[in-house]
Amino acid sequence: MRLRRPLVAVLGGLALALTTSGAALAADGTFLWVGPENKTFALENPPEHKCFDMAQKARGAGNATKKPLVVYSRKRCKGSALRLAPGKAAPIDAPFASVVFDPR
Repeated sequence: MRLRRPLVAVLGGLALALTTSGAALAADGTFLWVGPENKTFALENPPEHKCFDMAQKARGAGNATKKPLVVYSRKRCKGSALRLAPGKAAPIDAPFASVVFDPR
């Protein structure tokens, strides 16, 4: 995983530590979103099947990975869900609080 524009405060809630004995499964590609101060952030090759909470306000999720993802209105992948197929994006003003890549 490579992170562009790292911002610890925004990504503090994204616990990206993987504890696998073999090769990690990743949703190849990039996950994009708009964070505080209208800055765009990107996460490359995010791990699959794990729910990640956003540490700060996030909106306008974009799925440039090869797998579907789901963004949720609340933390812990709860609340209203919006599924984004590869290559699709949520409206720029659509907020979300958590995300799961390649949900089961």
